[in-house]
Amino acid sequence: MNPFTHFLTQWTTNRALTRFIEHWDRLERLTVLVHRKKMTEAVATAEFAEVWPWLRQHYGAWRDGLRPYWQQTKAAGLPTQTDPFELLLELDSPAAIMGNWRAMQHLPAAREALNRFIQDQFPS
Repeated sequence: MNPFTHFLTQWTTNRALTRFIEHWDRLERLTVLVHRKKMTEAVATAEFAEVWPWLRQHYGAWRDGLRPYWQQTKAAGLPTQTDPFELLLELDSPAAIMGNWRAMQHLPAAREALNRFIQDQFPS
């Protein structure tokens, strides 16, 4: 799990949120490794086949809650106009990650939105 996200979630008892984050972390890791050519498409295929369908099935439960957070982020130095979670979930195979700079530029927006969402779950 992303270290900061792990810190933010260490006290949560929301198992559904934790599972979503765990799967998102896997998507993020696989996306970065494939894009940087540190994982071949062949190796990534099994992980992709497990993670993407699960996230596609469960993202709907988080979409509305995450929307105001990603709308406050930036991608490629500009205000994020596209749901970064949906953008990445629309990829249909590891091959779609290779050379996809737009997807890479939206990963930080998704992570920032997720972390801000988590922070707001625990009122100070």
